[in-house]
Amino acid sequence: MEDIGADNWPNIILWAAPVMFILVFVEWGISLYQKKDTYDKKDFLAATTIGLVNVGISALLKVFTFGVALFCWNLVPWKIPASAWSFVACFFAIDFARYWAHRVAHEQRFWWATHITHHNSSKYNFSVSFRLGWTQHIKIIFFVPVMLMGFDPFVFFICHQIAVLYQFWIHTEYIKKLPRPIEFFFTTPSHHRVHHASDAHYLDKNYGSTFIIWDRIFGTFMAEKERPTYGITKPVTSYNPIYLNFHEWSDIVKDLRKAKNRKEVFQILFGKPGDEVIKNRELRERAEKEASTSDVVTNNSPAPTPVLMSNENSLLKKED
Repeated sequence: MEDIGADNWPNIILWAAPVMFILVFVEWGISLYQKKDTYDKKDFLAATTIGLVNVGISALLKVFTFGVALFCWNLVPWKIPASAWSFVACFFAIDFARYWAHRVAHEQRFWWATHITHHNSSKYNFSVSFRLGWTQHIKIIFFVPVMLMGFDPFVFFICHQIAVLYQFWIHTEYIKKLPRPIEFFFTTPSHHRVHHASDAHYLDKNYGSTFIIWDRIFGTFMAEKERPTYGITKPVTSYNPIYLNFHEWSDIVKDLRKAKNRKEVFQILFGKPGDEVIKNRELRERAEKEASTSDVVTNNSPAPTPVLMSNENSLLKKED
């Protein structure tokens, strides 16, 4: 790290932290003045704790992250020197990778467990941007292709920080729709409000990080219409940061213990987050058992005894 001067590279997010906290309190003050429930004290404290712990985790993983970037840079025979154009190209490449990492994190339960922390608040404000899962760092795998493109590690590091920092301002209800050219190309608060919705028609939309064009290209875009209902489809009732980070992981482990075969294991880990693999299998087994029991009862029932009506002649009675 010393050879490439990484120790002296600027930590843009750390520099921006005081400004972000000031904006949080300004937004909170405005909401109190307008008598809106934009903020909840417990929710804010949970988000802040999650964010601060995440900063610590990032610091601990700094050497590893730089190591991966440096390894990839030395691995490829081509190099893209640091320049204004390389920053632009790298930023677009990172944003493209962020789109797919984000999309996969919503479409596969294993990756959803790393991301659910960001969505399990029923509020939508600047502080929600602090709620980044403590296990999200394993998603570095999605950015290895960008590193292998030959960008200078310094360029990658700066662009990645800017991409993360961009997410702060789009977490608010106080910025309405912006001019059409901006709404068409960039991810805006309006787009991201849709993404944080738990309403059925809004689910799995607007994954774009900085640029919304990826959603327009790959068919996951939806414009904001009515005000969204924020949170997840199965709301959490705790403000405990540990629970908020690991409740989905805990549920996954419980389901894996009940899995009967490899197919179920794979479905639990990489199926859609709402697939309910174990629950649906148990419901099917219960239905099949009830149907089987019903068939047995039907087959074992005695044959009905003929009943002679009063106006019918008995076959045993001899006719005159």
